[in-house]
Amino acid sequence: MGFRALTVIVVSGLLWIFSWIATPAALALTQIQLFDISYTDCPPEFAEGNVTSGGSSSPANCFMITGKAKNPSGKTVYDADVFGRIYDANGEPALQNRGRIGSIPEVPPGISNFEVRISVPANQPTPLKLEQFKASGFSGSVRPNIQRFD
Repeated sequence: MGFRALTVIVVSGLLWIFSWIATPAALALTQIQLFDISYTDCPPEFAEGNVTSGGSSSPANCFMITGKAKNPSGKTVYDADVFGRIYDANGEPALQNRGRIGSIPEVPPGISNFEVRISVPANQPTPLKLEQFKASGFSGSVRPNIQRFD
């Protein structure tokens, strides 16, 4: 084996070792179990002047979805997206074409409380039916320009 071939092997090996040392740990998606899901009317300061999204100005009712979140990862999860199905009293979707309900800013390890605010068109009858709720997020910030110092 020539000197040139040996040099290539040594440099390649050092680069491989350096890549393991210098590369930050990958952020894995953490699944968050949501349970004890319920809802209440929003406090008056949240509900005042509430209108539906999507550019229309139809009247809407404001609700706070509450429950418990179980984070099994051992690390705080940030900006966890909340997904679920919400139906009105007639079984019609309350949030058309939306599976994502909102987000939870921080989910510490273990079990914690959460709440998410939603707006439902005022013409949809209550009680609401909440189904298939879950959340997922990352143990580090995935939004650019946001620094967290843990």
